[in-house]
Amino acid sequence: MPGRRGPRRLLLAILTLSLAVTLLATLALWEVHRPVVLTAPCDLTITAGQSLPAIARQLQRAGVIRSAPLFVALARWQGVAGHLQAGSYRFEGGLTAVAVLDRLSRGAVQLVRCTLPEGLTARETIARLAAAGLGSAERFAALLADAEFIRSLELEAPSLEGYLFPETYYFAAGTPEPAILATLVRQLRQQLDEELRQAAADQGLDLHQWLTLASIVQKESGLTEEMPRIAAVFHNRLRLGMPLQADPTVIYGLEGFDGNLTRAHLRTDHPYNTYTRTQLPPGPIANPGLSALRAVARPATEDALYFVARGDGSHQFSRTLQEHNRAVRRYQKRH
Repeated sequence: MPGRRGPRRLLLAILTLSLAVTLLATLALWEVHRPVVLTAPCDLTITAGQSLPAIARQLQRAGVIRSAPLFVALARWQGVAGHLQAGSYRFEGGLTAVAVLDRLSRGAVQLVRCTLPEGLTARETIARLAAAGLGSAERFAALLADAEFIRSLELEAPSLEGYLFPETYYFAAGTPEPAILATLVRQLRQQLDEELRQAAADQGLDLHQWLTLASIVQKESGLTEEMPRIAAVFHNRLRLGMPLQADPTVIYGLEGFDGNLTRAHLRTDHPYNTYTRTQLPPGPIANPGLSALRAVARPATEDALYFVARGDGSHQFSRTLQEHNRAVRRYQKRH
């Protein structure tokens, strides 16, 4: 009957619309769960304050997602539209829009690995950090002796030499240079527990002196197990007012050292020449590891005053100059 056509048409329209919405929702759901094919990993940086639509367009331009509007809708539907985190990310093939959104909302940023061996100088340390892509060598270098920055780390030191703890680190790409150096200093503090600090204090050393002597032990030692004995030799010499006579300190104080340490170098007085001066140098000559720090805080019971390299990484220790000279002749002749 003609009067029933209106309700039928309305019902048909509703059914058609419902079917269309269901179809579109199904297509959208399929789309956001469909992996994107990338021929190579894609590195992107999301900046602080970047809007959701801008992030979506950046992802689409890079080929990480197919549809920016659909990504925006997905983020809003999941309630994370205002929670995407800034940082550097790496996206590889096989990721869906859902997976990309999950990474951004969790802040699963790309981590950069950097290993800093024991005994590197501060300059060598920042060179490694820069080579790993963790910042600018120039900006790192400017911070090494920046008095205001050093004070912000609650340190009383002229530079960060000795305070950059050697370790394997993982940093989020884009981490600012000050935050990276602060992490290295914080790691040093975490390694020096109260018991170890007290042991160093019992040796008459404050933190700066402790790091200074540990850096010398680090540079002189080829074997970790010998570090307590080498530390004992230096403690003995300091107690007797003898010069440490440590070649690495002389080298550290030389400008443009070419690798050939001469007698003239040993006779040339400067603050780091432990042949011409009897006290510790003004500060560390490298960044010591935990073994060297422990050795200085807890040296071996040792009355030796001299040691000479045997040529195999170990040392011959002597109590008298006469014994030492014999050892020098023996091992210099052999090697």
